[in-house]
Amino acid sequence: MDLFDSVFLAKASFIGIVFAITLGIAAYSTYFERKIAAFMQDRIGPDRAGPFGILQPLADAVKMFMKEDFIPANSNKWLFIMGPCLSMLTALMTSAVVPFGDTITIGGVTFDLQGIDVNIGILWVFGIVSLGVYGILIGGWASNNKYSLLGAIRAASQNISYELAMGLSIIAILMMTGSLSTKAIVEAQQNGHWNILYQPMGFIIFLICAFAECNRTPFDLPECETELIGGYHTEYSSMKLGFYLFAEYINMFISGAVMATLYFGGYDYPGVDFVTAQLGATAATLIGAGALIGKALAFVFIFMWVRWTLPRFRYDQLMGLGWSGLIPLAMFNVVVTGLGILLDQQILIGIGGVVVFIAGIVVYDQLFVKKKIA
Repeated sequence: MDLFDSVFLAKASFIGIVFAITLGIAAYSTYFERKIAAFMQDRIGPDRAGPFGILQPLADAVKMFMKEDFIPANSNKWLFIMGPCLSMLTALMTSAVVPFGDTITIGGVTFDLQGIDVNIGILWVFGIVSLGVYGILIGGWASNNKYSLLGAIRAASQNISYELAMGLSIIAILMMTGSLSTKAIVEAQQNGHWNILYQPMGFIIFLICAFAECNRTPFDLPECETELIGGYHTEYSSMKLGFYLFAEYINMFISGAVMATLYFGGYDYPGVDFVTAQLGATAATLIGAGALIGKALAFVFIFMWVRWTLPRFRYDQLMGLGWSGLIPLAMFNVVVTGLGILLDQQILIGIGGVVVFIAGIVVYDQLFVKKKIA
C-alpha cells in the first residue's frame, strides 16, 4: 500500500506540475507575443496592468470569464460546447509522453519526469494531435455559420496534408533510433549526438508542418480574418473562445517540446557530466528539465517571430506546398537516411539531406511557383 501511495503521489505531483507550467506558459505566451509584436513594430505593447504590463494575462483571463457566454440559437448546443473542450483536452494530453528528464528522488519518493513512458510514444503524439482537429471541425460545424464551417473544413484538409509530411520526416529518426519511445530517442542523443546534426532536412520539414498543425501564420487559413471573419471560432465568446486560444498556445509549447525531444537532445545539454559530478544527479536532472523547457520556449519565440515576418499564404499555395513540396522532400529524406544507414555513414545523412532540401526548393520553385505566376 505504501508503494502504491508513493507511486501515485509521484505521478500526481508531476502531472500537476506539468499542467500548471503548461497553463502558465500558455497564459504568458499571449503577453510575450504582444510584447514581441510591439518590439518588431516599434510600439510599446501592454504596459498598464502591473509593472511593464506583466499582469495583462490575468486581466485578460478576468475579461474572458466576465464576458457574456453566447450560444447561437440555431447552433447544435452540445457540439458547440464540446468543440473548444476537445481542443483543450487534446492539447494538454500531448505532453504526457514528453520526457522532461530522468528519474529523481525527493524525500524518499521517486519521480519519473515523464507522464507515461510507453514504447509507442511518438505514435501517441501523432494520434492525439490528429484528434485535435476534431475540436476545430466540431466547433465550426456546430456554429451553423458558413464562414465557421469553411474554416473548419480548411483546418481538416490542412491537417491531413501536413501530417503526412510530418510523419514521413519522423520515419527517418525512427530508422536511426530503432524505437518509437520518446525516452529512447532522447537517450540516443546524449552527449551532444543530437539528431539535428544528422536530420537537418527532416527538422525543417517538421518545423514547417508544426506551423500548419498549430494554425499559425503563415498557415492560419482556418481563421483567416480577411476571408472568413474569424474562421472556425467566429461565433464563440467568453471562455469557449478562451479555450480555443489557450489550446493554440499550448500546442505551440508542446510542438516546441516535441521538436526539442526529437532533434535537439531533449533534456541533454552541454556539460551535463560536469554538472552531475559537481552538483549531483538530482540537480543535473532538474537543470536538464529546465533546458528542455528553454528549448521549447525558443521555438515558441520562432512561432511568434515568423508571425510578424511572413505574409499569409493563399490556400492553393498552402496545399500545393504540402502535397507537391514537403511530401516528396520527406520521401527523399527517408531514402537518403536509409542509404546512409546502409553504408554506415551517418554524416552522409546530414549532408545528403541538406543537398536534397536545396534541390527540392529549386525544383518546387521552377515547376510550381513560377508556373503559377506565369
